[in-house]
Amino acid sequence: MQSMVLESIKRHRIISIIRGFTTEDAVRLAEALYLGGIRLIEVTFEQGLDEQETVQSIGKIGALGHSDLLVGAGTVMTKEQAELAREAGAKYLISPNTNEEVIAYAKAHGLISLPGAMTPSEVAYAYTLGADIVKLFPCSVLGPSYIKAIQAPLRHIPLAAVGGITLDNMAEYFDAGVCCVGIGSNLASNRLVRAGAFNEITQLANAYAAKAHKV
Repeated sequence: MQSMVLESIKRHRIISIIRGFTTEDAVRLAEALYLGGIRLIEVTFEQGLDEQETVQSIGKIGALGHSDLLVGAGTVMTKEQAELAREAGAKYLISPNTNEEVIAYAKAHGLISLPGAMTPSEVAYAYTLGADIVKLFPCSVLGPSYIKAIQAPLRHIPLAAVGGITLDNMAEYFDAGVCCVGIGSNLASNRLVRAGAFNEITQLANAYAAKAHKV
């Protein structure tokens, strides 16, 4: 299962990040994204806030009945959150930082680990701890040229780019060498959700998915 999830992440290439929505809106959003071709959805924990909304959203999105829709948890910063995410049905754990306990928990329970890092030392360290893919965050600060530069010595480490990815610049990050990208409000649009414009979200998702597979 673990290798299948990892392969799916690398094949579908776009992780849509759902942050700050009610469970009802998160489920409607996930369905709209799926109809547009998105197969990877991350529901984030909001640190310091009620974690049950995240847990419920992960569970209900996973229960939509799409066997090829893989749900993960984002902003996982403690072992306790990792456990909550796994019990809710998350298949992968994504973090803004590198936490040894979170990575170890993922590995012990057959989950894919995507910890966050930025410098070459941080990236290499996360990988030695067992990360499957290292999330470069926030990648918009240094851009695709930075990723291309660190690929030379670190090309054996799969990288994800997260932060500031748009339809216009996404191809640059794939060209720089990342295996996948995480996209937040540029895809899971708060404005469109508030307006109930889920058809527009499906169209936007279709544009992102189509472009990702052309690169």
